[in-house]
Amino acid sequence: MLSTSATPTQKSLANQSSHSLSSPVAASRPSLDRDGSLQPPNASAGGPRNMASAASSLAPRGLSLNPSQPPGSFSSDLRSQTMQSRAGSRADLYIHEKIDEDDETSIAENTLNALKDSLVRELKIKEGSENMLEALNAKKAKQTKEQRQRVEAELTASNTRIKELKQRITDAQRSKAVPSTPTRTRNEGLLSNSGLRSPPSASRSGAGSDVDEATESPTFALAEILQALEVEGMTPEYYVGGANNLVDLFKRHPTLKYDLVWSVFGDRMQVMLLSGSREVVAAGYRMLRYAISDIASLKKIRALNTDFMVVVSLAKDRKADVEREQALKFVRAFLDVKDGVREVSRAVVRTIAAVAEQVEDRLRPICIETLAEVLLRDPALLVASGGLVPLSEALAEGTYKSPDSLSSAFLYLLDAPHTRKYLRAGYELEVLFTAFTDALFTYEGVVKQNSKAIASALKNWSGLMTLSMYNFRAIGSLISSLMLPSPTLRDTVIDLLYSLLRIKPPAWATSYLAGRRLTTYGRVTTLKTSTPSKEETVYEDDGAEQNFVEHYTALLLAIFIKAGMMPSLLQVAQDTDDPTLKRKTTLLIGETLKLASRILPSSWSSELQLLPELFAAASHFDDEAHFNATGIVYQISSVSRTLYRSSPSGYAAGYLPSSSMLENMGHAEEAPKANVLINTDDATFRQLLIDSGVLGHSNPSKWNWDVVLKIIEGPLMNGKRVEEAIKASKFAKRLVGFYRPFKFKFAEIKATRNTQKYVRVGCALMHTLLQTAEGIKYLADNKLLRQIAECLAQCDPTSGLTAQYPMFSRDRLTDTLCGGYFPMLGVLSSDPKGLQMLERWRIFNMIYHIVDFKQRPDLIKLLLGNLDYSLQGHPRVLLSKALTAGTKEMRIHATNMLRKYATRQRVTPTGQIISDSKWAIQLLVTQLYDPEVEVCATAVKILEKACNSKALLEYIVECRPALDHLGEIGAPLLLRFLSTSIGYHYLDGLDYISNEMDDWFLGRNDNYVSLIEASLARSFIDTQEDQPHRLSIYEDDLDTDQDNHVPPHFYRELSRTKEGCKLLEDKGHFEEFASTIREYGMQSEDPELITKVKGCLWAVGNVGSMELGAPFLESTDVVGHIVKIAESHDVMSLRGTAFFVLGLISRSTHGLEILSEHGWESNTTPLGMSLGLCVPTNLSKFFSFKPWKHEIPANIALLDTQKTILEPPPVEIQEQDETNRRILELMTELGNMVLYKKAKAELFQLRHKKVPGFRQPGLFRKVLSLLECHHYRLQDRHLVIELFDKSVLRHIVYGEDSGDESGGSSGDEQRTERQRSVSDPSEMETMIARAQKSSI
Repeated sequence: MLSTSATPTQKSLANQSSHSLSSPVAASRPSLDRDGSLQPPNASAGGPRNMASAASSLAPRGLSLNPSQPPGSFSSDLRSQTMQSRAGSRADLYIHEKIDEDDETSIAENTLNALKDSLVRELKIKEGSENMLEALNAKKAKQTKEQRQRVEAELTASNTRIKELKQRITDAQRSKAVPSTPTRTRNEGLLSNSGLRSPPSASRSGAGSDVDEATESPTFALAEILQALEVEGMTPEYYVGGANNLVDLFKRHPTLKYDLVWSVFGDRMQVMLLSGSREVVAAGYRMLRYAISDIASLKKIRALNTDFMVVVSLAKDRKADVEREQALKFVRAFLDVKDGVREVSRAVVRTIAAVAEQVEDRLRPICIETLAEVLLRDPALLVASGGLVPLSEALAEGTYKSPDSLSSAFLYLLDAPHTRKYLRAGYELEVLFTAFTDALFTYEGVVKQNSKAIASALKNWSGLMTLSMYNFRAIGSLISSLMLPSPTLRDTVIDLLYSLLRIKPPAWATSYLAGRRLTTYGRVTTLKTSTPSKEETVYEDDGAEQNFVEHYTALLLAIFIKAGMMPSLLQVAQDTDDPTLKRKTTLLIGETLKLASRILPSSWSSELQLLPELFAAASHFDDEAHFNATGIVYQISSVSRTLYRSSPSGYAAGYLPSSSMLENMGHAEEAPKANVLINTDDATFRQLLIDSGVLGHSNPSKWNWDVVLKIIEGPLMNGKRVEEAIKASKFAKRLVGFYRPFKFKFAEIKATRNTQKYVRVGCALMHTLLQTAEGIKYLADNKLLRQIAECLAQCDPTSGLTAQYPMFSRDRLTDTLCGGYFPMLGVLSSDPKGLQMLERWRIFNMIYHIVDFKQRPDLIKLLLGNLDYSLQGHPRVLLSKALTAGTKEMRIHATNMLRKYATRQRVTPTGQIISDSKWAIQLLVTQLYDPEVEVCATAVKILEKACNSKALLEYIVECRPALDHLGEIGAPLLLRFLSTSIGYHYLDGLDYISNEMDDWFLGRNDNYVSLIEASLARSFIDTQEDQPHRLSIYEDDLDTDQDNHVPPHFYRELSRTKEGCKLLEDKGHFEEFASTIREYGMQSEDPELITKVKGCLWAVGNVGSMELGAPFLESTDVVGHIVKIAESHDVMSLRGTAFFVLGLISRSTHGLEILSEHGWESNTTPLGMSLGLCVPTNLSKFFSFKPWKHEIPANIALLDTQKTILEPPPVEIQEQDETNRRILELMTELGNMVLYKKAKAELFQLRHKKVPGFRQPGLFRKVLSLLECHHYRLQDRHLVIELFDKSVLRHIVYGEDSGDESGGSSGDEQRTERQRSVSDPSEMETMIARAQKSSI
């Protein structure tokens, strides 16, 4: 009855199990490969006798292939008997009494088979449920909630049924008599007896088993599994099952691999790898992979002649993909071991390279990744093995979908001269540009993916230096590709230029590209960016950070200008018929001109601004192109004018504000907008009300929300208009009613990007109503705040109000606009009248309770994130409560809330700086004593940013924070204290300065190199850039600080004060740094010395960037040596470090003067202050990297461990046998494309004649030597290997190839004899004794 509902496949499985008596094999699927391709054919070579032995040895042991607990497992009750019997006589391991079977055996078998059928069906149901659950997890939780619940319920029920079926099968097997065995050898007797002595490892799986792992003897289990694998003539399922159990054992006991007896284990592996079944060979590779532990184990594995087997496996056709995949994973496991690449053979690498050349091969991507990894670890091995060609072809043809990861491997090698020699100058990376320069090859997908790789290469010093060789040949070809009449190509190159120059499109760019006129957007933009012009923070001695990204961008822009970017863009703008592309190009020209005037020296930008090519075309009045060129001139002028108006004040040509200043400008309180709509006449106001649609429709979806917002921000700022909107029309009633929670209009709208406009209008409405007495009275009397308070009361545990579906439940806050009420409360909390209203409805009382009970962290985060803390009152008390009494996550979030309040300053019209940040500073100093380190670290970062202001820095020092308990976390803040005399004396009194100075000189200076390089790497990573002016209620703007700022340097902070410079002079550290640069600056071999030089460079640059530290530069004359390093050093990354250091030096006036003498110049502000963005006057000299000598593969000497056959094949064929000589000649002719077809046909003829050479191991070894040392395509490798007899490989693996045997008929007998000689009783006795001892 149980089997009547089985599928045809399950019925066939049941039939197989009834015939073979090995149902665990027939009914389960291999765990080695999920797609089931490991399932071998059912035909057995052993006949009935072997099938019977399979039943006797496999079924009781439970060597299941399925990861769940298999049939045949034993309970813990029987385990105790097993352990007692193991402690008995040794003889019982080899003697087993034959048990007579009674007449009930057939009935028991049928019942057992039915139970196993049911178990198979349930396992499939479970697997399907798990797959469905994984698919649902990839989707949004709210969309699949009900479906997920149903699947989880089905999965739970299935697990219950599986457990019940397993127990029934166990009971049935326990009651069933043990089957008798046929004529037994020693091994078979031992295996049949193991039915009662099966260790837990052989009868359980890694998951879901009830067996206690603590009682498992891994050594004994290993011995039993190896003995089980020793049996010959079993079905492939048997060996795959044993292999899976062994891998499972290695997973449960990772240290077991260190205790392997390789004479036994290695022999078992050789037997499996020489099997005729692909699945068994794959299982053998998998077992070997899990047995790898260290370099010694790799040597033992290679001693088994696995190289030959891997070469043969990888050369097979696609039918053996499961075997090929496991062989490739086995090779990749070598790379995970330290120095494991020294044990990777060139024969294997050459075979992997042959697979990587096949575009249609399923394993090609993983082969390319493997070759790239070998390239990083041992470039000599890869180049000598011919593995560089597939990587270059993959980059050039665009067939590999992640070219940036491949190019990063080349970039790593290009950096240093000892690794660079394996690559060809001007070739490996330049193949990326083929997609752009070959007009016949340009496919959109390839162009776009190669553009990403080019972008990553040009953001790396190795890539920039290499691609700028040969007078900027590669970059010039990219710019020149704009001339090709391909819209896709042009669009991609322009996008690439936007990305590389880090140009963020302005807010009006989308509308402009869509065809809108700029005149409209000019006015709007001017209104939106009207911030106070004097909004900036005062620094002592220009304490703003050096912007290294801007410095690198200035160099990139100079390169593009040198490569002819501007004439090409002008040509595109004039030639293209696509209006969108024309506008996009025009916008890029305008942005580039603005960027050049801002970050490039005047000698670079002044000529660029003239646009001579364009004006020359526009002045030819007799030419038709005159009109087009004139239009482009007008467009560029309009774009430039609009860009100038839309930029922040002071952000004009020749001035680069610091990132801190821009941030403070963003945090500044904007001046009241001069809105012309405030004072409108009655007719205009009535028309606006009509246009809004509020009076004509009660349905809010039909309202014109842009007009509504215009009314709120304009006429309603006037008290008279507010009263008119309240009393004379339904405008105010309908609009405020829309926001009332219990009308379920605003509160039921789905939260999407488009619906955020309702929140914006709601916040504007609150702000407007608070501006007039009529608005305040209306808001106080309205039910809106009362209903919001009631919604909060539903979440207040002490209020007594409950609701089945609270308005502020987690789901509602996530799915709907209910979270929009909290920004409205934030607007109210920013005004004294609003605070009074919140207090009137006891809203603060409820928030106190919600924060106290900590049951709703999501709600607390929304509340704290939206309240305004500018005014003294309840919000600040709430914040301080959350800072000290909340959970760890709540305290971190509350600490982040203090960021904008601790760094905000206001400037009065008279220029006086007003700071109300002291309360925030006090709270942050208190956070430094928090028990959680993460909270302290967050507070330190915020205080460190506040230290940019001299006034705030002095106040922080006055608070005298103790930072000793924070160690390294508090070090950056202490460093900032050094920048003022007050902080210097404070730290000097703590003996901090002298100790820290010695630490930096003796080691921290070198550690700073890795810190600054990691910071620069993070800065150059492309992050998702949000659109400007986008408002999102749920986005935590305060957590977006990615710590991309430059790590503070001790000597930079020390050089800010006269006392620090005096100490630096007395200690003589600067002279030491300068002498190190002079003596070892040009060294390129020793990595430690290079790091030392980098550390000295950063120290010199940071001291030289301060006006007080600049005199040290002249006294030591170190700038000339740094310029020499930047222009002529062999290590490209060290050149980049020197370039950034020169930028630091150019920040000081004295340093800029010294650099100008060496041919470097920087842009300055109108007041003459340097921006620190220096570039060389002669760009070609800076990028004059000389081509290096390429190391050809023939000259590369590999280690002996990286060769499979040590002696290379002779140049002249030395073979006595004429047929064998002809075979070797034909092998060499296969590499000749002219003779290829003829050689291939002749080889087939020889195979058809069954010449004896194809059965001789000696000849096969010579052929393998040719395959190892020369390049052959994959299909040719497969052809050659298939010509030889299967037994030849066995002879080579077992080292029996000394003679030229004419046949291989005795291979099976020799293999059997070898097995028996290796695994003699004494060897097995030793292993079992160790297992017995460990189990006791």
